[in-house]
Amino acid sequence: MAPTELKELKVQLQELLDKGYIRPSISPWGAPVLFMKKKDGSVCLCIDYRELNKLTIKNRYPLPRIDDLFDQLQGAKVFSKIDHWSSYHQLNIKDGDIPKTAFRIRYGHYEFLVMSFGLTNPPATFIELMNRVFHDMLDTSVIVFIDDILVYSKDEETHVKNLNTALQ
Repeated sequence: MAPTELKELKVQLQELLDKGYIRPSISPWGAPVLFMKKKDGSVCLCIDYRELNKLTIKNRYPLPRIDDLFDQLQGAKVFSKIDHWSSYHQLNIKDGDIPKTAFRIRYGHYEFLVMSFGLTNPPATFIELMNRVFHDMLDTSVIVFIDDILVYSKDEETHVKNLNTALQ
């Protein structure tokens, strides 16, 4: 890694530790780490869980089809998007599965206590949870897609009510 990447790795690692998302590990598991460039030019720490994902029992909760979602928006004129930016980090991992999330870097061996990007099941798990939370609003004023919530309405007055309900 380049010196600038090493500096960024330390910063992101410390942030994950400070937030309580990871802890030091003694797990026999250990996925490699790499950086992905974001649209804004910054870099994001990514763990390559491909080998773990091959062994993972998949959560078969259905992901929504884009064409079905667009059909729901017929007649809607007002929209609000709620981006659950670190949504996966809000979901704890079962104690017995924590060691499987381990990753190794030059600064140590760590494991996630919360769901991490790159694992196969967080999208379906999060959608399932959000569909339970927004059950009464689905198909009428809310769409859940991966880690985004779209509140939609035919007019502003209704939209304010829908948005208030969604945010409670």
